[in-house]
Amino acid sequence: MTIAVIDYGMGNLHSVAKALEHVTHENVMVTRDPRSIRGASRLVLPGQGAIRDCIGELERTELTGLVKELLTAQAKPLLGICVGQQMLFERSEENGGVDCLGFLPGRVRHFGQHLSSPDGERLKVPHMGWNRVAQRHAHPLWNGIDDGARFYFVHSYFVEADSDGDIFGTTDYAGAEAHVATGRGTVFAVQFHPEKSARDGLQLLENFVNWAP
Repeated sequence: MTIAVIDYGMGNLHSVAKALEHVTHENVMVTRDPRSIRGASRLVLPGQGAIRDCIGELERTELTGLVKELLTAQAKPLLGICVGQQMLFERSEENGGVDCLGFLPGRVRHFGQHLSSPDGERLKVPHMGWNRVAQRHAHPLWNGIDDGARFYFVHSYFVEADSDGDIFGTTDYAGAEAHVATGRGTVFAVQFHPEKSARDGLQLLENFVNWAP
């Protein structure tokens, strides 16, 4: 088995690769070579920063068509992380509005400004730190992870999926229900950073390595 972390210049590429190496003896490579990506058994699509930059770098490295092809083919497991989740949807509000890959129906929205919790506590954006994830539907990537487990987040924008069947995990922040684990078929994607989420994050990555959709 070979796991390819798709390198289009954005995201915690090497942190993700190191975390994967921690949970498997399989070959993990960070690559932008189309032949290597096509030949890999499993794919990871990371992302960090502004959505416009991520989509732009995917275009610049001439990987947009390949990623869309692989998403459509549904031939191998793919894990999206952080902006790598957001990119799978149709459009983001960030940067004045950006068209994304359109694999899943839905949009990416901003949390807003001047936020507060129900008890009046001022909330900051970006949403940064540990938060609980409620498991909406069962999924092999939740194996060994308790419902309500905490994961590590850093984001100002959140996914709002159109189809309940695409939503596998949610978290609440500033009165918004963020769809922080989504997927369809051989694709699973999370807003949080499993590589920074201690035992449960490593468990999710191990589940991905062992996933046989």
